[in-house]
Amino acid sequence: MSIRTSTLGRMAVAVCAFAFAAPAGAADLRMPVKAPVAPPPVFSWTGCYLGGYVGGAFTDRDAVFTDLGNTAFNAFSGGVTAPRVEGQHSWGVPLDSSFIAGGTLGCNWQPAGSPFVLGVEGEGGFMRLTGSRFDPLINPTLTVAAFRGTPDVLGSAKVGDAYGMITGRLGYAFDRVLLYVKGGVAFVPVRASVLDQCADVTIGCGNWLISTAVSDTATRGTIGGGAEWAFADHWSIKGEYMFVGLGNDVLTSCGSATLATGAVIRGGPFCFDHSFGGVHTAKVGLNFRFGP
Repeated sequence: MSIRTSTLGRMAVAVCAFAFAAPAGAADLRMPVKAPVAPPPVFSWTGCYLGGYVGGAFTDRDAVFTDLGNTAFNAFSGGVTAPRVEGQHSWGVPLDSSFIAGGTLGCNWQPAGSPFVLGVEGEGGFMRLTGSRFDPLINPTLTVAAFRGTPDVLGSAKVGDAYGMITGRLGYAFDRVLLYVKGGVAFVPVRASVLDQCADVTIGCGNWLISTAVSDTATRGTIGGGAEWAFADHWSIKGEYMFVGLGNDVLTSCGSATLATGAVIRGGPFCFDHSFGGVHTAKVGLNFRFGP
């Protein structure tokens, strides 16, 4: 009797345990299983882009004009009755700063898993740096009637209007922030002229007249860098500085000097050298990246 009672007790305990465990197991079966969370996609700078920018430009020094004279006279300044009093000399023509604006088109490539970004970019825009100044060299101690006592030889210079650049870029990306350097070649029109249209010696002008002009598209190196932030998948903003080295660009303009009567001064054309300082540019821009 006792053995049977013990066996029945153990069976009852097992049945009760199963009864309590079954609802919990069923509840576990009904619980949804969460899928593993995928890591966010890694941002890549790979792709081509189109953008626009605005900014400013200024030169690091005045344009320099040098009066070279001709084969008979040391300088144009002085007038025919004092032709060799003034020798070859130079004067500076300051250029105003300029607003700049334009567009860019470029492509970037960022190798998978690398923070380095390689790119190439073309830039074209508007820039106009201009200025004029009279040759200030006068000698008031001389009393020769025809000698120039009032500045009347006007030098004028211009850098721009349109310009362009082709550059390569090397950057280091901190996810959506890109720091980069860039360098290449710039194409910048430059122009210089000299004008003397006053022959009235009674008001201090020299008695020679001249008009010269020269222009060229300078092809010079450019270097700089900047920072760019991708605030959306396809949009980014940038700040950038670039320097255009025009310092070695020297133009020469020549023209025949005449008297008010139209008579041509002997010795052939009078010539002037013109050199330009480097150009500094700073800009902010907005780019749209249209796909890898």
